[in-house]
Amino acid sequence: DRHTGEKAKNAGGEVQTYQIRSTPTSGSLPQALVMASSLGLPQSKSEDPTMKREIRLAKNREAARECRRKKKEYVKCLENRVAVLENQNKTLIEELKSLKELYCVKTG
Repeated sequence: DRHTGEKAKNAGGEVQTYQIRSTPTSGSLPQALVMASSLGLPQSKSEDPTMKREIRLAKNREAARECRRKKKEYVKCLENRVAVLENQNKTLIEELKSLKELYCVKTG
């Protein structure tokens, strides 16, 4: 998901930020935050840290969501590997058992 930000000054000299999103996702930043920053709404100094905090928290939630998704995928891969190895182990144990029986019959 690529984001590019472009800045331009309006007639009042305020800097406006425009965000262009190539692929919108359901887990992206809340629409209100994106709209507030992209419309260049006047913000007092007390609102700016609050807005930054909200954006940071939203990004962190998205990163945590992605981390949980990757972990779930990794665990599934491990479970599949365990199943394959258990089957392989079972097959090898049966083969060993049959070879032992064959060896006992030939030597006995």
